[in-house]
Amino acid sequence: MDMGLKDKVAVVGGASRGLGKGCALALAREGARVAVCARNEGRLEAAAAEIRALTGSDVLTVAGDLSVEETVDRLTRETMEAFGGIDIVVNNAGGPAATPFADVTEAMWREYTDLILNYVLRMCRRVVPLMQTRGGGRIINLCAFAVKQPAGNTVSNVLRTAVAAAAKTLANEYARDRILVNNVCTGFIDTELLREEFEEAARANGTSVGDEMRPLVEDIPLGRLGTVEELSDYVVFLASERSSYITGTSLQVDGGFVRSLL
Repeated sequence: MDMGLKDKVAVVGGASRGLGKGCALALAREGARVAVCARNEGRLEAAAAEIRALTGSDVLTVAGDLSVEETVDRLTRETMEAFGGIDIVVNNAGGPAATPFADVTEAMWREYTDLILNYVLRMCRRVVPLMQTRGGGRIINLCAFAVKQPAGNTVSNVLRTAVAAAAKTLANEYARDRILVNNVCTGFIDTELLREEFEEAARANGTSVGDEMRPLVEDIPLGRLGTVEELSDYVVFLASERSSYITGTSLQVDGGFVRSLL
């Protein structure tokens, strides 16, 4: 199926590994030119080299911290200079370790508000006018299932939900400009980071990774973790012309983990 993404320009955050890298690779496979950003320059360059080798697509790297406004400015500016426009943005950033409300400090609120919420708002503020000049675009926010079913992580619950609310507002305001804004509420996806968390827990508890994973996997109706490819395929669909009547949604990719109706 032709997704209509050849020569489109996509910007992907947090793309040195995991979900961000997977999304960048999937978009490049469809012929998009991709600008990728992450803090770890060495890992980012390695990811970009791999994507180029696998797809033959143009990949621009911009190393930096997306919680910092200057990085967002530089990312959009250098993408425009390299590719002449921006059609697709995949906003993706990490989050805090699970922390109960009583243990969340003022510094944590400030740090993660910049990383999770302000990064998205700043990026949208810069790319919306650019997309308007091109007759439309796609903004896709990688959120978390906590948007639908809060988990034991106060900061992530609050800020990811704020991103979803902002996206719904933008979707309504810019629908007539053909700028479609959607959220992907990720479940438990088999990434390097998740594996590292299981390995750390296994070392601390004197167990195996399988022992640590088992209770979680048993709580997922499909009985397994998701793959990066399954998540990135959905992002490609939202980025494509095939999704032209979908905006303002928050849909989970979670193997049925969220039990709510909506």
